Amino acid sequence: MRRLDAVGIVFGVFMTGGLAYLVLQLAGLDNLEAGIWSQVFLVGGLIGWLMTYIFRAVNHKMTYHQQRDQYEQAYFQKRLDELSPEELAKIQAEIEQEKDSQV
Repeated sequence: MRRLDAVGIVFGVFMTGGLAYLVLQLAGLDNLEAGIWSQVFLVGGLIGWLMTYIFRAVNHKMTYHQQRDQYEQAYFQKRLDELSPEELAKIQAEIEQEKDSQV
């Protein structure tokens, strides 16, 4: 994320809070109640976003984890493609031997 993106997000949240305040005032709440409820909405939204962030981090659904997994898969696929048929047969035989010894 670029610095400009972060500034835009902060500005958008600030404007959303102001808009919520104005809408609540137009709905009939006085200044104090409109301010309190607009803060409640913003804090609730922040907590909701934080929960989704924690959920994505715990379940490894974040961009970093996905990029790392894609890199690892591509790396191992490249290594597998570089193996000669004889080396591949040798590795498969070793795997079969390990399976047989574990049973």
